[in-house]
Amino acid sequence: MQKIIVIVGPTAVGKTDLSIKLAQKFNGEIISGDSMQVYRQLDIGTAKILPDEQQGIPHHLINIKDADERYSVADFVADAQTAINEISKRNKLPIIVGGTGFYIAALLNGLQLGGDYEFDSELRTELLNLVQQKGKSELLTRLQKVDSLAASQIDTANTSRIIRAIEVMEKTGHSIVEQTNHDSHIDPYIIALTTDRAVLYDRINTRVDVMMKSGLLKEARWLFNQGGESLPAGKGIGYREFNPYFNGNGTLEDAVAEVKKDSRHYAKRQLTWFRNKTQVNSWYDLVAHPEELAKVETDVAKWLLTKN
Repeated sequence: MQKIIVIVGPTAVGKTDLSIKLAQKFNGEIISGDSMQVYRQLDIGTAKILPDEQQGIPHHLINIKDADERYSVADFVADAQTAINEISKRNKLPIIVGGTGFYIAALLNGLQLGGDYEFDSELRTELLNLVQQKGKSELLTRLQKVDSLAASQIDTANTSRIIRAIEVMEKTGHSIVEQTNHDSHIDPYIIALTTDRAVLYDRINTRVDVMMKSGLLKEARWLFNQGGESLPAGKGIGYREFNPYFNGNGTLEDAVAEVKKDSRHYAKRQLTWFRNKTQVNSWYDLVAHPEELAKVETDVAKWLLTKN
């Protein structure tokens, strides 16, 4: 089995910095496990590591899609497996770093399209509202448009099943009736980063302020002009919150406050996911205890010496 390191945790907790350090020490290459960093031209709002920050370490699955292109969890699993194989052939250590728990789980555990995964609460609300306002027939029409295969096979008397089928297709790009598993040959060492909640939230707020000074507004306006939330990339945190401002229905201050709030809420969901749905090997707080880096490196070195 191929050994890989996986670094997970909420936004603004130091995953990128740790990945560079471990790649340097253990001859690694980095694979992004972030659903938004795949998009070209969206650098600031996604906290994407820039070429001059990569310190010569090869990075994969960054800048591979345009903002109007879909990128599903199934795409990620396929692309990540390819990258892992290519990195391994170079006798280097694959290091996956990211906060998109759904992607990481799909790669490590096998892609179960009908599995118990968290789906977009906004999409769920939209679909429930559609049923209440226009009836189940409209919901069936939407399912037929996005997934005619599921519409022909699932129990269409079951409203919850219809909603689930739409969610799966829009989230993964695959039909719920397709059970796509992979036989994983991966042996992961999963490192999770965390820190005190108040400290994390303060770091998030500060990060957004830095993003604004670095040109986030210009980047968000560019995305808005391309189509905004109608684009696959347009629903991302750090971009969608500016739409009311661009539409003349809100202030810039309110938009920035929404980015901070949504980012904090997302960080909370990330922590819950990684605590409950990820078999983490070790948790570390490198924000409060940077000296723990030595322990991380020691733990990784010991793991690399173990047999699969």
